Amino acid sequence: MAVSYGLLTSVLFLLLFITDISAQQQGCSVSDSEPSVYENNSPGYVLTTIHVDSGFTVTIDPTSQDAKFFTIQGSELQLTESVDYESNSLDILVTILNENDNSPVFKQTNLTQVVPEDTKVNATIIAREELTASDADLDTIFYELTATVQDTEGYFAIKGINNPEIYLRRALDYDKFKLTTLMLYARDRPVGSSDTTNTATATINILIEQSDTKPPWFLPCTFINTDNNICISSPYTGRVNISEVSKEPLILEPGPIHAIDPDYTINERIVYSIVGGDTDKVFSVDADTGNLTMNKAVTSPDGFLLQVMATQVNNIQKYSVASVEIKVVNKSEHPPYFENKIYSGHVSVGLAPRSFVFQAGDPSSPLMITAVDDDFPDKVNPNIEYYIKNSTDFIATKDGFILTNVVLQSPETITVEAVGKDTVSLQEASTVIVVEVTHAAAGAVTSSDKAYTAQDMAILGGILAALLLLALVFLGVMIYKQYRKPVKYLIRKKFSKEIPGGFQNQSYKRDSLPDVSTKEHEAPENGSVGSVTHVLKQPAFPLPSSNAEEMNSPPKPSVASTITFDQEEKEEEVEETEPKKEVKSILKTDRNMADDGYKAVWFKTSVDPEARETVEVIEDNAVDSDDESDQDMHEKEEEEEEEEDYDKNDDHRGLGVSSA
Repeated sequence: MAVSYGLLTSVLFLLLFITDISAQQQGCSVSDSEPSVYENNSPGYVLTTIHVDSGFTVTIDPTSQDAKFFTIQGSELQLTESVDYESNSLDILVTILNENDNSPVFKQTNLTQVVPEDTKVNATIIAREELTASDADLDTIFYELTATVQDTEGYFAIKGINNPEIYLRRALDYDKFKLTTLMLYARDRPVGSSDTTNTATATINILIEQSDTKPPWFLPCTFINTDNNICISSPYTGRVNISEVSKEPLILEPGPIHAIDPDYTINERIVYSIVGGDTDKVFSVDADTGNLTMNKAVTSPDGFLLQVMATQVNNIQKYSVASVEIKVVNKSEHPPYFENKIYSGHVSVGLAPRSFVFQAGDPSSPLMITAVDDDFPDKVNPNIEYYIKNSTDFIATKDGFILTNVVLQSPETITVEAVGKDTVSLQEASTVIVVEVTHAAAGAVTSSDKAYTAQDMAILGGILAALLLLALVFLGVMIYKQYRKPVKYLIRKKFSKEIPGGFQNQSYKRDSLPDVSTKEHEAPENGSVGSVTHVLKQPAFPLPSSNAEEMNSPPKPSVASTITFDQEEKEEEVEETEPKKEVKSILKTDRNMADDGYKAVWFKTSVDPEARETVEVIEDNAVDSDDESDQDMHEKEEEEEEEEDYDKNDDHRGLGVSSA
């Protein structure tokens, strides 16, 4: 029996295929690359031994037509049937199938990277080559990056889900955080896949390195934002004596000139210089220490406002400027002092803050401390202000009054130090205050009962002003009611005399009236008004009388040849209400009986020389104008009644009218 050439060829083809696969993928190999077999062999004959690497599996394709002649038992390739050289021709195809039984692998599972604070955004932090993971199953790797330190999320990211290169997304700030830890995950399946997923993890430690990014800060300063990367300093203030040169560095508030590099891990050297405000070169500043000294005396009381610049030596563009105000004052020969070394006071428990502390033994006098100064003639220095130095239970006002600052809960003795400071010369004096805190006595008036605020005073002032206004209004009303009629009468009388064309008897003079006697004559037979011989024995205005009956009795008829003011006023009212009517004189020399509606006084032109002086009064038979309204008539009647009342109350002032 000879060896089957076709079978040998098929086996060699199988082994060569396996060897080729092994060479490419390093998955399997055979011990004999040229096996041989005789025909008529028994089943189970071993052709060769297969060596399979981890993660690989060698199987026989069941769809092959010659698969029935071979089997793999463990690592051996065996014949399942006896073969015949003359009748059998075998073709065998071996396929190796991959299983996901390997996890991705990083070159380094723990990395540390130092990142400068001033790294540009989008700059690469760690390259792709250092972070790429490998997979024995040759699967596609998916990456994910997370931050484990709070408030550091979003600063770093990867270029893509299949690209693990890490870059900077946001600008760094050393004051916000100085380090963070990143976790980089490599998976052989996408996130959320239902297939079995193998994952590898790499830990990346990022250390932030501070850079020289901030200019100098003058101290003390105050942060103006929550990031604490901007700090604003307050102006410096100082004082110098006029016509005097200080040999020592000037004492400034709130402290000496000093600046720092806020990039403190770098701490660059800082130098100082005066860049403004010193036109006469009176001052100098030490470049290294910042101490301010004087070059010469100041001869003018005008102050100075200096501009001092702090600059980094390594970078002149990083600088800051602070203002220094220097006041020029007169020299203080004597410091202030307290005449009393110890002040004693007392206060009750439970009082509200800002309550007065009273003098010991005098519950009605608030405790007040006073510092004197011998530089002033009366020892009163208006520039001294007071404050409590070592206690928060009490405060001192600028005037020296001691007040509570908290609610005192229990009786005790409290000793505090009070300071009086001259705000001009900056000299200080101190004293001790001993305060006895006691329970309030029954019925005692506390400081809170006595104290009135500015608001209370304003309310009280408003109430008093309102009451005063009401009193003035009430008084005005009473005066108006009491003197309304006389005042109205006098006002009308005044205006009636000022109206042009009004009747005024210019020939009448009160001071030159002759004394005459009056006699009554009978009327003539012709029916005319009888003449009356009259003599004016007294002035037209009556003198005051003490006889009450005469004051209250109606006036007696008078034969005086005059016309009362009431008649004149009525005539003027008629003229005012009828402005279109022709103005006529009431004095006439001829008697006109036909002129109805017009009042006049008629004087005879021809007088008997032997006859006595007579006057006729023409009775009022005129009719009021037809076009006068009822309202005007009513107003006239009211005015006439008021005038009559006033004449009665004033003892019938004016000249009466008598008729024969």
